[in-house]
Amino acid sequence: MARVFRPVVRPAAEAGHVGTPAPEAFRRSMSAHRHRQLAADLAAHRRYRHDPLTVAVTGASGLVGTALTALLTTGGHQVVRLVRRPAENPGERTWRPEAPAADLLTGVDAVVHLAGAPLAGPFDDRHRRAVRESRIAPTRALADLAARTAGGPEVFVSASAVGYYGPDRGDELLAEESERGKGFLADVVADWEAATEPASAAGLRVVRVRTGLVLSPRGGLLRLQYPLFAAGLGGPLGAGRQWMPWIGLDDLADVYLRALTDSVLCGPVNAVSPEPVRNAEYARTLGTVLDRPTLPEVPPIGPRLLLGQDGAREMAIADQRVTPRRLTGAGHAFRHPSLADALGHLLGTAAGLIDSAAGDRA
Repeated sequence: MARVFRPVVRPAAEAGHVGTPAPEAFRRSMSAHRHRQLAADLAAHRRYRHDPLTVAVTGASGLVGTALTALLTTGGHQVVRLVRRPAENPGERTWRPEAPAADLLTGVDAVVHLAGAPLAGPFDDRHRRAVRESRIAPTRALADLAARTAGGPEVFVSASAVGYYGPDRGDELLAEESERGKGFLADVVADWEAATEPASAAGLRVVRVRTGLVLSPRGGLLRLQYPLFAAGLGGPLGAGRQWMPWIGLDDLADVYLRALTDSVLCGPVNAVSPEPVRNAEYARTLGTVLDRPTLPEVPPIGPRLLLGQDGAREMAIADQRVTPRRLTGAGHAFRHPSLADALGHLLGTAAGLIDSAAGDRA
């Protein structure tokens, strides 16, 4: 099948004028940021050229889903948003997670399954139940439907997490072939990935994207940390020796794009930067990018109050030196492989981005 790249150029009726009270310096910075973003998006599509696909996406309104759907449509792919409310336009279909309609995936070339309750939480019984119930059964039902839909999807890409490796792995280098770890998240992720088996058994190409800490000023860890670090009150948690498997939001969207379009990728894929850092280095780098001092040490009492003892151990102070071996082995090009570069790109217009995203749904 011939691979054709058809980027979509949006009309810009107001291209000659930007009506905003924002200062000129900020507008120049924002304009430059968006120009870099578009150029990088188009470069990604050139690397992973493919005939236009129709891609069904769950969790399309979340942090990752919003970035991915924008990237896909920029490249000429059609996105079908699977939503749990009544569909409001032709680009949406109503999805019942436990019992999806038989025709939900008709006419769809690929599925990206991102939906699930946030992993961060108090790690009490209610939170644990929500995390499991929002992932295992819905993933199995969607994978089974993909397998049964005649002329339907050929690719099934499911979110997963580096929690698979467990929280206490120290300096061990963790690749996709590494043994599963222990703990609540390791158990959940193993069952979550196993729930995609109906699609694999039917011959679909299944990719399980084991995601690390996603960096974006619009949500997640960085959004929470920004006010503290901007005030000069941020710093490493404890001694700061724990490894942090991070990835910028743009690079994560690229991983999903490649998973959809590159037949080489199959099975678990670690979606992390090739340059993991320890928590102390992360804190120093974030402070440097923001031009703010950092504290020598921050007691982990805060995460323990928010997440509980188990939640803090499995998430906030988890020690995982994860490497994206399958991506690097396939010659994958990361936009921002170094932390300083990634944070500089993300936070170059941080104040404006965070303010504009205040009402966004993460």
